[in-house]
Amino acid sequence: MVFAPGAKIRNYLLLFATAVLFSTGGAAIKASAFTSWQVAGFRSGIAALTLYILLPGARRGWSWRTGLIGLAYAATLILFVLANRLTTAANAIFLQSTAPVYLLLLGPLVLREAVRKIDIAVIAGILAGAFLLLSGSESAASAPNPRLGNLVALASGLAWGLTIAGLRWMAKREHQPGSAAATVIVGNLTAFAVCLPMAFPLGSVPLSSVAGLLYLGIFQVALAYICLTRALRYVRGFEAATILLLEPVLNPFWAWAIQGERPSTLAVCGGMAIIFTVFAASWMQNSSVRSVVTRV
Repeated sequence: MVFAPGAKIRNYLLLFATAVLFSTGGAAIKASAFTSWQVAGFRSGIAALTLYILLPGARRGWSWRTGLIGLAYAATLILFVLANRLTTAANAIFLQSTAPVYLLLLGPLVLREAVRKIDIAVIAGILAGAFLLLSGSESAASAPNPRLGNLVALASGLAWGLTIAGLRWMAKREHQPGSAAATVIVGNLTAFAVCLPMAFPLGSVPLSSVAGLLYLGIFQVALAYICLTRALRYVRGFEAATILLLEPVLNPFWAWAIQGERPSTLAVCGGMAIIFTVFAASWMQNSSVRSVVTRV
């Protein structure tokens, strides 16, 4: 399918906006005066309401699969917030980016996808980057417990891997066009419900933190998801994956600009190793697909 140059550029800009919005999560989470549970819960509650209003198609097609995968996505949302409050934003996003390792390991079990030689190389590269990240953790005012935070971030990567595997598994069995969006809404609702008991009492918080929560729910989660899904209809997977790599690159930048947070040299090297490995894997997968499939 051929699109006008203007439409192609618009879809690229949507992906760029998605990456930028996603990347602001770490800094916005750290800047909030709310507790970790309050940020995780209210952010997800606001996002669920926003998506429910803006995506009418996602109000249908809810099933037990939607709920099951929504649990994994809810765990991703909560663990990512907790990790950002304990370790650096760089470590939180880079360690969550280890999700492809879990996805490759789950492939044979859940998706009946065989592990290839290139997959083993990808696992090795990502694990090497994760090792550097874990070795280069340093305490700071915005990262009071990096060791625990790193473990939580790894758990977030596992939950995200389970979410992706679940969405692919569901896509093979259900043909509802809004099922993925419904899963995102269910995941956010679940995260809100789980965090709500720990969110009270609220106490007094500055208006800026309330505005920050609204930003996180409406823009950083909901609007970013809408931009992503609209662009992915027309942009090749490799191009989308490459543009979205801006998220882990920009995430530490926002934390440095707003909180003055500086990740260690080892952490930066580990993060770059993970990004490079994911990019290389996407490129090689795209090349192999192009060799057997004609794209139009």
